[in-house]
Amino acid sequence: MTVREINFDGLIGPSHNYAGLSLGNLASSRNAGAVSHPKAAALQGIEKMRSNIRLGLSQGIFLPQWRPDGAWLSALGTDVGNAEAHIRAAAMSASSMWAANAATVSPAADTADGLTHLTVANLVTMPHRSHEWPQTLAQLRLAFSDRSAFAVHGPVPAPFGDEGAANHMRLCDSHGEAGVEIFVYGQSGGPFPARQHVEASKAVARLHRLDPGRTLFVMQSEEAIAAGAFHNDVVAVANERVLFTHEQAFADKDRFYADLRVLLPSAEIVEVPASAVSLAEAIRSYIFNAQLVTLPDGGMALVLPTEARDIPGVWAWLEAMVAGNGPIRQIIPVDVRQSMANGGGPACLRLRVVADPANIDPRFLVDEARLDNIAGIIDAYWPEAIAPDDLADTRLIARIEQSWLTLVDHLQLSGDLIP
Repeated sequence: MTVREINFDGLIGPSHNYAGLSLGNLASSRNAGAVSHPKAAALQGIEKMRSNIRLGLSQGIFLPQWRPDGAWLSALGTDVGNAEAHIRAAAMSASSMWAANAATVSPAADTADGLTHLTVANLVTMPHRSHEWPQTLAQLRLAFSDRSAFAVHGPVPAPFGDEGAANHMRLCDSHGEAGVEIFVYGQSGGPFPARQHVEASKAVARLHRLDPGRTLFVMQSEEAIAAGAFHNDVVAVANERVLFTHEQAFADKDRFYADLRVLLPSAEIVEVPASAVSLAEAIRSYIFNAQLVTLPDGGMALVLPTEARDIPGVWAWLEAMVAGNGPIRQIIPVDVRQSMANGGGPACLRLRVVADPANIDPRFLVDEARLDNIAGIIDAYWPEAIAPDDLADTRLIARIEQSWLTLVDHLQLSGDLIP
């Protein structure tokens, strides 16, 4: 069995728009009402995936969801033509593109039954995301249908908010070895909601049959949430033995670091001091909302947004880090500006799964040739631009629906995913 880490990116959907629906996500709020560019956004995502493949990494995809979500609107007693503007916008949301919120994943090496466990996130804190989980669960059950390798769980019940892998980290000596799983939760974020509930995190750990002695529950700092770190992956990222984090990410970092070092003595903590990069700069640049990956030669690279180059202090710190003797040896900027404008960086766009690719439905795995074909569909069908008032346009809605149907048919998933 060949176990490796596979990054499943959410393909950016044809309804990608800037409705400013996410309270606490400063970029989303700042760009509310702006004109979005779905075609450019999706092609940027394709290029990021292509870049990762060229680095020698394994790549998968999740599909956009059917929009508008008529079933959700019907449950609210309305439809897309009669819904109030904010409800219509929520029904049209393309936020499932951020696959880091799709689920929490525990590899087989960490679980008591030797299966890789996935629990779909309920996302109940935000109305526009709360209706994603049924379609996400349908894709998870297709992609990971091999019951000899995977256990796929439904969502943790409300009111316990669960936002998936964006608030979960795993450290280990190598991807295939047993690791330490870290669930980060919030209690207060000043003016903004804390989205990950500690009871949701505990429930996922139990469902995944994790060893309590190798599982940590760590509180996110109130300062980080109030500054706009609505998920932990905005201020920290982990890969194998390395934790790359902001100094102010956690409420009690000293205790967390000490507990981690007891459970994983090889752990290396790369902490960015607030004196060098403020929380505001970290959130504006998304320096931590990056893919920290292990390359085929064993070295580590940080795939981060091009916005990190736009803040001199951030870029200077990164260059000094790479010039030193630390574990992160390479920084790779990628252009995901359309996603960034809605508050999602490279890490938001992907879900990490450690598994044998042979056990995964091949329709959800991609190489460059498959990406070329998908890019052709995007170029032909995805809308060029969407302004806020366009969300009520029946012609736009028809185009969004046709775009989705064409993609799903091309990937031979129409028999499984038609809503």
